[in-house]
Amino acid sequence: MKAVLAGSILLLPYVSAQATPSEAATGAQSTAAISQQLVGTWTTSSKQVITGPGFYDPVNDKFTEPNLPGISYSFTQDGWYEEAYYRAIPNPTKPSCPQAMIQWQHGNFQMLPNNSLVLTPIAVDGRQQLSDPCSYDQSVYTRYNQPEIFQSFEVGLDTYHGVQRLNLYKFDSSPMNPMYLEYSPTPQMLPTVTLNPTASSTSAGQASSTASSKRKRSEPAAFEIPAGTKALLGKRSGLLNPDRWWWFGVGATALGGVAYFAF
Repeated sequence: MKAVLAGSILLLPYVSAQATPSEAATGAQSTAAISQQLVGTWTTSSKQVITGPGFYDPVNDKFTEPNLPGISYSFTQDGWYEEAYYRAIPNPTKPSCPQAMIQWQHGNFQMLPNNSLVLTPIAVDGRQQLSDPCSYDQSVYTRYNQPEIFQSFEVGLDTYHGVQRLNLYKFDSSPMNPMYLEYSPTPQMLPTVTLNPTASSTSAGQASSTASSKRKRSEPAAFEIPAGTKALLGKRSGLLNPDRWWWFGVGATALGGVAYFAF
């Protein structure tokens, strides 16, 4: 009987079945009604991954590894979002060598009249940390920028857990793991401005902040692991700059050409 209840969800209607002509023409009123249902912080059943400063510290540019894998999304009434991912990646060929990945980004989102969501991150702010302990001594820490499209979403009361539940469907209609409302109506998020500005950076939706641009960041600290937690992620290397690796490749190619003619 529990198995049946666990999957049950009482979905709430998103728009009136009898929309007025103005609603049908613009979708503006429908969008506003849907936005209110979406506002808040949502997390998967582990409840260990939550957006905000407890997951990513932009001042010291570091993650705090959660106790368990999970996903969290936050949405605001005025069109901002934040996401946090912690994934454990099994290795079927060598089970003793799992990988782990932490991802974080934030930016603007749009809700279209067809109930789809378009997420546009602030390109310079996103971060990703990948660990493969059996292949690398240090985890790989890079910028992360991945726009997303969700074909549709559902919000409703999960009758088993007794809380609001969010179902997101990817661009190909495949469902994500369900998420449950953790904070409402005020989501738990970092400031909705560019947190790690560069000389040429602009935020999603051309949003900017003078205060943010003047913020000084300390040197990246070592990866923090909560006490008593078995860490999948090792000590990280510095933030990788793709341009640096491009110039390294050019230099290596030139050196190889000289060596070929010399020897």
